[in-house]
Amino acid sequence: MLAPMFVSGGLDAFRHPESKAAKAANVTAPIASTLGFRDDPALFVRFNGAVQILGGALLGIGACTRLAALALAASLVPTTFAGHRFWEERDPAGRAMQRVQFLKNAAMLGGLVLLVADGG
Repeated sequence: MLAPMFVSGGLDAFRHPESKAAKAANVTAPIASTLGFRDDPALFVRFNGAVQILGGALLGIGACTRLAALALAASLVPTTFAGHRFWEERDPAGRAMQRVQFLKNAAMLGGLVLLVADGG
């Protein structure tokens, strides 16, 4: 049940990274600095999308479940902190929507952690 969300979101991120790059810059700069990479938010978004496509596909077919869930969990954390910064929203409706999306991602993360621990 988790797989389609990642495959769909990953395809969108891979095909259209520019639409997410501005938000991703909040997260990619520290990651790039830590890893010694050039900070290119669109490239990070595209890479994250590829991880989600592959991880979601593997999860969907039941192959390498633990590894797929671990990769998806690792990709979900920066995605969530980049895309759903509800604490920065000034508009109450926007804040509420971003909080729901943040919590949805946290719930998906919980499911992925269970798969990592249990193996599916």
